[in-house]
Amino acid sequence: MPNPLHPAYGSSPMARFIFITGGVVSSLGKGLMAASLAALLQARGYKVRIRKFDPYLNVDPGTMSPYQHGEVYVTDDGAETDLDLGHYERFTGVSARQSDNVTSGRIYQQIIQKERRGDYLGATVQVIPHVTDAIKAFAMADTEDLDFVLCEIGGTVGDIESLPFIEAIRQMRNELGRDQTVFTHVTLVPYVAAAGELKTKPTQHSVRELTSYGIQPDVLICRCEHPLPENERAKIALFCNVRKEAVIPALDAKSIYGVPLQYHAEGLDAEVLRAFGIEPGPNPDLSRWDDIMDRLTNPEGEVNIGVVGKYVGLQDAYKSLNEALVHGGIANRVKVNIQWIDAELFESEDSDVAARLEPLHAILVPGAFGERGAEGKIASIRFARERLVPYLGICFGMQMACVEAARNLAGIPNASSTEFGPTDEPVVGIISEWMSEEGIQKREEGGDLGGTMRLGAYDAELAGNSHVAAIYGGTTISERHRHRYEVNTGYRDVLERNGLVFSGMSPDGELPEIVERPDHPWFVGVQFHPELKSKPFDPHPLFASFIEAALKQSRLV
Repeated sequence: MPNPLHPAYGSSPMARFIFITGGVVSSLGKGLMAASLAALLQARGYKVRIRKFDPYLNVDPGTMSPYQHGEVYVTDDGAETDLDLGHYERFTGVSARQSDNVTSGRIYQQIIQKERRGDYLGATVQVIPHVTDAIKAFAMADTEDLDFVLCEIGGTVGDIESLPFIEAIRQMRNELGRDQTVFTHVTLVPYVAAAGELKTKPTQHSVRELTSYGIQPDVLICRCEHPLPENERAKIALFCNVRKEAVIPALDAKSIYGVPLQYHAEGLDAEVLRAFGIEPGPNPDLSRWDDIMDRLTNPEGEVNIGVVGKYVGLQDAYKSLNEALVHGGIANRVKVNIQWIDAELFESEDSDVAARLEPLHAILVPGAFGERGAEGKIASIRFARERLVPYLGICFGMQMACVEAARNLAGIPNASSTEFGPTDEPVVGIISEWMSEEGIQKREEGGDLGGTMRLGAYDAELAGNSHVAAIYGGTTISERHRHRYEVNTGYRDVLERNGLVFSGMSPDGELPEIVERPDHPWFVGVQFHPELKSKPFDPHPLFASFIEAALKQSRLV
């Protein structure tokens, strides 16, 4: 489809900005709305990119607890970012970059560094213009080849933290004009059961708050649990000063992958284009999303996957993992039932590992940091190995698979990780140097937490006759990493003699990337995080194969 924004059509080649704010309460699904809108614009032939502005003072989420913030999403270029960037990638297929997520902490850090260097020539450094200018510069960087840049403002309108961001986007509207900027506002229309009706007042108050900062929303997205009646829609339009057609109801969907179709049916993409003065034109090609929803709603079987993890109390801590397993189900047209199991349950004397794991068709141990829950994970890996249950270990899950093999097969009962303290048998240890594009990277054990990680995309070479080479359909792969410790290659020979084959290594042959068991139906451990690159329309081969193995297992049970 030709691109209607191309200069040949007589319009400006400059990117247009869509700002997404939220009101009333947090967790309304701004990230999902941004991702869905971007996918709809993509389906109309436009080039899009999504950015996230986070108002907190941490420089990035890398050192935050998963219980505070959910998972840390890692980009190819090694940025530790907000989990919403995972949504953006999964819905658009556009690889996120360092420049797509910024926090107040990073902006203030850069400004203070400049001030200390004397870059401001003795001027008083203030929120306006210095902070707001830095936010605007971030929003507008690297947008030359894009039609639309979607900018999601974290937090809720009215929060003190987000005020500089709100002011920055107000200034951008002034500077760029109405034909280059559109404001969308996500709000809540609660249902009061006692009165038996939806209430529009919170939305009215939220919009009033936004207009007090000089921003009039162009499109309102109203999150509600019940259908929004026409009279209520008209009421919101009247009091909030928007067109009735621009009040978009957003009801809960059966699956997040049904949200783009739902928003399109309500006219979101058409209204956003009209707000820019662009005639929507023919309907977008949404066949990709129709197919995904067909596979999700009409499965031909189901599998039970056990995830033995550390942060199972908050599923957002494993957001990408959860979605990658769903994608594996989409690839095989099966429903995936995920059981989140706290690894610490398997660490008491009377814990019955077998009773809990026997009903499962496959077991997965995800990434984690620290010793808590490690013994429980080792116990579940042993069960998967001995009972021939399909097993996938990711990052820490691969490391513990090596420790388990060393202890129970290779006759090294004290095998451990230096992450847990000093050990005579460091099967897993901190790696002091590795090769990257910038040359050899070095680190020290006691160094800065955020600076001691191997982060971002690295290549790996796979053994030609290995199970993983067959899964990937090739021997050279690139995957994203986020870890501080590595499996010690000094133990490679003894582990391989006991059936655990090192089938993937870094290109220089120094760092183990993948282990597998040829004597097992499906047993793979990977040092990287394959879940970060999986998409519903392009499931990651490891997860597609893992769910396929679980399906075979379900037929054996």
